[in-house]
Amino acid sequence: MSNLYEKRNKIVIPFLISAFIGLFNETALNMAFVEIGKGFGIEPSTVQWLTTGYLLILGVFVPVSSFLMQRFTTRQLFGASLSLSIIGTLIAAFAPSFSVLLIARIFQALGTAIILPLMMTVILMVYPVEKRGAAMGKIGLVIVFAPAIGPTLAGVILETFTWHFIFWVTIPFLLIALFVGLKFIVNVSEVQPTKLDVLSFILSTIGFGGVVYGFSISGDLGTFMTTEVYVAVGIGLVALLLFAIRQFKLETPMLNLKVFKYPMYTLGLLIILAVMMTLLSVMVLLPIYLQNALLLAPMMAGLLLLPGGVINALLSVVAGNLFDKYGPKLMVPVGLGLTIISLIFLSMIGTDTSNLTIIIMHILLLIGLSFIMMPAQTNGLNQLPRELYTDGTAIMNTLQQVAGAIGTAIAVTVMSITANGYDNPLTGLVEGVQNSILLGLIISVAAFVLSFFIKRVSTVQGH
Repeated sequence: MSNLYEKRNKIVIPFLISAFIGLFNETALNMAFVEIGKGFGIEPSTVQWLTTGYLLILGVFVPVSSFLMQRFTTRQLFGASLSLSIIGTLIAAFAPSFSVLLIARIFQALGTAIILPLMMTVILMVYPVEKRGAAMGKIGLVIVFAPAIGPTLAGVILETFTWHFIFWVTIPFLLIALFVGLKFIVNVSEVQPTKLDVLSFILSTIGFGGVVYGFSISGDLGTFMTTEVYVAVGIGLVALLLFAIRQFKLETPMLNLKVFKYPMYTLGLLIILAVMMTLLSVMVLLPIYLQNALLLAPMMAGLLLLPGGVINALLSVVAGNLFDKYGPKLMVPVGLGLTIISLIFLSMIGTDTSNLTIIIMHILLLIGLSFIMMPAQTNGLNQLPRELYTDGTAIMNTLQQVAGAIGTAIAVTVMSITANGYDNPLTGLVEGVQNSILLGLIISVAAFVLSFFIKRVSTVQGH
């Protein structure tokens, strides 16, 4: 283990690069939707599936990561993840049609679905408990900064080049990560001859897929009140219930749900899910508002959101070091307090709101998030015994992606429903954005109340 500790930075860096590109890809294409729609002659609701499909694959495939991490070595999974990402990115860069581009996104999402939980498990294995805060701070930097910077960089690229170049610019980084990773990454866990429970895989796929799909089509349809939404979400919830029951009956479950017996893990997870729903919904709403209400060009809209992303990246690392010293008890409520203040102001934005106000509130929101995500996540995972690391990280990553997809879909649906009630499209858009952010505010207040129950986990527990 001491040898692992000495090599840990070399082991972690290729993971950080890979995860950054994976999460960058999650949002970067949003800025290019208009151009892609025009290029292929398709509706915006169809183009949206480039993001929805990506999130859907993450939600469906991440649960399998726990099994994969027990069945295959760290190096094998890292190599497979990067290979899938590179293949998907190359296909996307050459894509001659929308269907080919969608297939490319599936390959990319499969690569990201493997790398995220694998990275978290590796960090839990190679860093001692007292140094995990700083390490998880680096992960926090990647998880929040990558999707935040995606629209900005994409806007800059689209100013001069076509949307294909959004993919071309990431290929060199993926190749560097692959070569560095294969040189330095060592196997951190023991391979066990486990078998995948096929029924569990089918139930989790239908469950997570059904819920994400149901909420996603509500965004396309502009309403929750349709049979399609009820059926998809209903089937998904029933499948998830059956999946949970089956996991408790299996001797070696696909996902060990015993992680929920640990109160700080469960509490931290609930807070993270609330934050992810709010974060990803605001990150969809603000570009729409800036471009359609304030009539800013994509590049300008992206640049307005850049300061928040940069400050968040820097503070994620600072927050990690603060966590190692002081724990989450004060950090998480303070972070949620800042988030709530920001959302109160953002829920009142109008066509006369200055760009500076939006920049400041966006910065405040992301400062708050940097004090929430990593401390809640690390404290929760610290309570788990070593044998539950892979399950804990897989469940956390799965539900984060599902919460993000649901939050985004609900935000777009609420915005559409509100906008349809107004004769003036601009007034409808502004009111719709306000109502959606107000919903995020309510969710954040609920998380704020929960945050007062957080306690620092003993650094010797479960280890």
